[in-house]
Amino acid sequence: MKRAAYLTMFIGAVLLVLLAGGAALRIYATGITASNEVLEEASAGAAEVVEAGIEPSEEEVQQVIEELEANAWKNPGSLVMANVFESVNVRREPSEEAERAGMLYKDCGGSIIEYTDTWTHIRSGELEGWVRNDYLLFGDAAEELQEEVGVTRAEVMTDALRVRTEPSTDCNTCGTVGTGEVYEVISEEGDWVKIDFEGQPGYINKEYLELSFHVDYGETVEAIAAREEEERKAKEAAEKARREAERYQYYGVYAASASDVELLGALIWTEAGNQPFEGMVAVGAVVMNRLRNPAYPNTLYGVIYASGQFTPAGSGAVDRRIAAGVPDTCLQAAQQALDGYSNVGAATHFRSAGSHEGIVIGGHVFW
Repeated sequence: MKRAAYLTMFIGAVLLVLLAGGAALRIYATGITASNEVLEEASAGAAEVVEAGIEPSEEEVQQVIEELEANAWKNPGSLVMANVFESVNVRREPSEEAERAGMLYKDCGGSIIEYTDTWTHIRSGELEGWVRNDYLLFGDAAEELQEEVGVTRAEVMTDALRVRTEPSTDCNTCGTVGTGEVYEVISEEGDWVKIDFEGQPGYINKEYLELSFHVDYGETVEAIAAREEEERKAKEAAEKARREAERYQYYGVYAASASDVELLGALIWTEAGNQPFEGMVAVGAVVMNRLRNPAYPNTLYGVIYASGQFTPAGSGAVDRRIAAGVPDTCLQAAQQALDGYSNVGAATHFRSAGSHEGIVIGGHVFW
């Protein structure tokens, strides 16, 4: 190719980067230094062409333009979209062995920093790194996917803005929105934007909105770690809430006599007399859970005096406590358990805390 045509290529490249980026550049402008270097080189080359009095033919110019148009999708700032079923690793260097910078997920988009035949250096939100070209879409394919999965969002730019039931100021309002609130746009209808407002269609005048087009971005390894930690904490909190909900149960009143209350209170004294009131109720709840369980005897006396179950009953300690009198606190705890209240769910066993997994109350663990 003639020197003039070569220089024209540089000039054409700059024009295409500035003017022919289309939808990709309107969203993914990156301000990459390399583009400025190309501009400077093209300008210098153009000056040389003028000085030398060399002028390319129309055919040469057209050929250069066609070549540049065909390869414009490789330019810095052009759109890329993930071409994966789930996700792909983004590397810090163009190598499968390089350290991972983050993850690019299905339907995520970004912009080109540098294109090579095998790997492309991209930016997607806060994530920057290299991805194999096999896992990316470029050019028209990328733009088609972007239009399919992207969304237009409307950010409210004023306070106490009315949301209308129809695209008109003469209709009713269905609520108000304020500065900074963001809504997904369903459609644009003239000067109005239709949004999903609290489960129903709502209309806002465009004059008070800032519209922007979005696709999802990838995540850096730091963002992934932070998200996973938050998810772990949320899961733990949910599990704790579930256990707490299961722990406090009401099973219905047991038709107990005064002697039943005294018997259960005496057992509570011998097993948990030195425990907080909640721990006393828990011991009573274990007895009642056994009584409701077909694997145990079907009477209160039978459960308490079952062979090898409650040591104080077998040793005579329960009988001695009945003879000596059961403290009111233990009787109150027994009555709560007999009334069907359990603070240990369906637990049927307890031991000293630390000897088993379960619900810990005072010095005991219940399961």
